[in-house]
This record gives sequence, structure tokens and C-alpha cells, in this order.
Amino acid sequence: MEFRPKTDRFFVALISVVSLVILAVFTVPLLLDGDPPLAATVILLSLCVLSIGFVLWIALSVNYVFFPDHLYVRGGPFRSRIPYGEITRVAPLGEIFTGYRLLTAREGFEIFYRSALLGSVKISPRDADRFLAELRRRCPQARFDPSL
Repeated sequence: MEFRPKTDRFFVALISVVSLVILAVFTVPLLLDGDPPLAATVILLSLCVLSIGFVLWIALSVNYVFFPDHLYVRGGPFRSRIPYGEITRVAPLGEIFTGYRLLTAREGFEIFYRSALLGSVKISPRDADRFLAELRRRCPQARFDPSL
């Protein structure tokens, strides 16, 4: 069972601003230099395209998949296999700018699990009620915050 992430305006604005800043960082030096060498232009524009492509790959490939023995969360090159038996707690999302997060909205929740490098992963599935119902079914040992 696969879930796509919820996307809000804040996230779209953030990705747009990041992409524009990357574009500016790579193109302003070319514009300020009167006649840059062709090699420098090609290298800078290639790095610009690769950088913006990397940001968009992470942002646009986020998804969450329930497998028989684990929850798989993915965003670009960042992937986690979370065994259901290791999930200890699920809580509403607090701070979205810290920690390990594979989300595209300010509303979501945090899944705490024992083998997590940073202790948890923050996610924002589009159909949160259905996602939580499936997670409750597969993780009866986990503690779910009453506000979920």
C-alpha cells in the first residue's frame, strides 16, 4: 500500500526559493564576468542544473509504502526501512526544520523507532487518517498520541 505526501503552499514556496537561490549563485558570477571562458560557463551551468535537479528529485519523489514487514519511506536518495516491531511512538509534527524529515507539508506526524539514527522520521501523508489506521493495525505495540 503506497501513500503520496501532502504538499502545501509553504513547501512549494520553499522549494521555489531554494531553486532560485541556486540559480542565482551559479549565474550571477557568469553575468558579472564580462566574457567568461566557455569551459567555465559549461561547468557552472551544469552544476546549476545538477543542483536544482537534486533538490527537485528529493522533493518530488517522496512516498511512503507499507510492506509486509516494514514501512519504507523515500525521498530522492534518502530511504529508510522501518521494521514495524521497532516503531515505539507516533506523535503530531512539532518542529519541521530539524531532524530527519521526508515531508512536503507542515502538517504531519513523527514516527519514533529504535534503530533510527536521529531517533525518528517526520512524514506528511496525503491521506493521514488512512495511513494512521494502517500503521495502528501493523504496529499494535506503538504508542499513538491521543491527538492523532
